[in-house]
Amino acid sequence: MTRDQDLLRRLSGALASDRAAEVVFGPGERDLAEQQLRKRGFVAGDGAALKPAAVLIPLVLRPEGTTILLTERTSHLADHAGQISFPGGRLEPEDADAVAAALRETEEEIGLARAHVEVLGYFEDYGTVTGYRVTPVIGFVRPPFDLTPDPHEVAEIFELPLDFILQPTNVTRQRETRGGQLRDVYEISYGKWRVWGFTARILVRLIAALDQELPAR
Repeated sequence: MTRDQDLLRRLSGALASDRAAEVVFGPGERDLAEQQLRKRGFVAGDGAALKPAAVLIPLVLRPEGTTILLTERTSHLADHAGQISFPGGRLEPEDADAVAAALRETEEEIGLARAHVEVLGYFEDYGTVTGYRVTPVIGFVRPPFDLTPDPHEVAEIFELPLDFILQPTNVTRQRETRGGQLRDVYEISYGKWRVWGFTARILVRLIAALDQELPAR
C-alpha cells in the first residue's frame, strides 16, 4: 500500500459524502458566534445567518513525508490579520459549492492551480466565533507545482510536516474566557510559526481523523 493510499484509508471514515445541516462549534463558541450575529442584526440561533465559507486542507505528498500547506495572512487585512490560515474564503455567487469555492480561493490566494488538487472529501461544517460557517475540504497535492501568492492577502507560505502534528506533545490545549464564554484553544508551535484558533482546531480534527488520540473538537 502506498503512503497516499494509507492516508486515504485512514481518512475515509471521517470524510462526509453529503454536507450535514448541523454546524459544529467548539465548547463555548456557539454563544460567541451568536454575539457576532446579533451585532449584525440577526436573530440569535439563526444558523442560516452564518456566512458560508470554505478552506482547503492541502496535503502535499512529498517524497520525504506528507506536509500541510499553510499561509500567513498579511497584517493589514480586516479579518484574521497576521494569522496562520488554510487557503480559502467565503462562497461567492459563481461558486457551485464549497469545493468549488475552496479551489477558487486557493488559486486566487496562492496560485495553486486546481488541476494539482485531488479532492478527497470534506469534514463537517465548523462555525467560527467571527460568524462564519466553514467547510474544510481535504485534498492531495502532488509536486511539482508553482505558487504565486497574492501580496495583498498572503505574507508567506510554508509547509507543516504531518508527522510533526501527529506527535501529541506538539499540540497544546488551553482554556480561555472570551466574551464571558469558556472555550478550548489549541496551539501548535513550529519554528517561527504559531498556529492557533480555527486553523489549529481543524488540524486537531485532522489528527483525530487519522486515528490519533486527540479530541476531534
